[in-house]
Amino acid sequence: MTDISLVIPAYNRASLLKRALESVAMQTNRPAEIIVVDDGSTDDTAIMIKKEFPDVVYIHQKNSGVSAARNLGIQNANHEWIAFLDSDDEWLPGKLAIQLSVIENNPADTHLVHSNEIWIRNGNRVNQMDKHEKYGGWIFEHCLPMCAISPSSVLIKKSLLYEAGLFDEQLPACEDYDMWLKICARYPVKYLPQPLIKKYGGHEDQLSRKYWGMDRFRIKALVNLHAGNFLTNEQTSLVVAQLEKKITIYLNGAIKRGKFDDIEYYSSLLVTYCKNENYQEQLVS
Repeated sequence: MTDISLVIPAYNRASLLKRALESVAMQTNRPAEIIVVDDGSTDDTAIMIKKEFPDVVYIHQKNSGVSAARNLGIQNANHEWIAFLDSDDEWLPGKLAIQLSVIENNPADTHLVHSNEIWIRNGNRVNQMDKHEKYGGWIFEHCLPMCAISPSSVLIKKSLLYEAGLFDEQLPACEDYDMWLKICARYPVKYLPQPLIKKYGGHEDQLSRKYWGMDRFRIKALVNLHAGNFLTNEQTSLVVAQLEKKITIYLNGAIKRGKFDDIEYYSSLLVTYCKNENYQEQLVS
């Protein structure tokens, strides 16, 4: 039997976290351990867990961000397979059982299993756009424009997370984008087209609302990936092409907003990665 450690990072979301934990309790195959890493909450998260979910492993840390919280959970996990669940998301019944059947039927070549999802925004179900379509196999190219795997849908070998260096604690957002790029550059993934999670959006504390210009974090992830010296030549070319695209878009936004420090930095960054010599001359002139 495959034992699973579930890691849930949480910050001031006691009511949403309760919903997430209830969805885990409804699973036909439950995780062997559930680890909630409280990232310095000031609400009643600790009280709620102690009262209603006494079997949960509760770890409190000083507020350090979602990457640090996930990493601490991984480091305290006792089992080979790790599942993640964001505190504002929900597993559908049978989620783990379906993924476990994939692992048990393909033990040698299964490293990561993810799934489709249902989107709920402001209480209403919304349809995903074509650009959000998900895939299995060697999906590195699909991961470059935006995050192509939802953490809450993932079941992954712990060894892969360590091979990738865990989540980048220098990224306040898009840390999942960074992680899946590092893994999908090295390994194929399994994908289940049926939705196995509900992903909720629209609430005020979402990271996408907190930070302007989320692409700057993706650009940082791509720069780090390019410097990692483990990509193939083809993967490197794809990364450079995506960097040119994202830097150009971000730079245009910075110019419109008069962000002069950003303009200087991203102009120099574009010169570094842009192959168009005429465009380089235009930027530096």
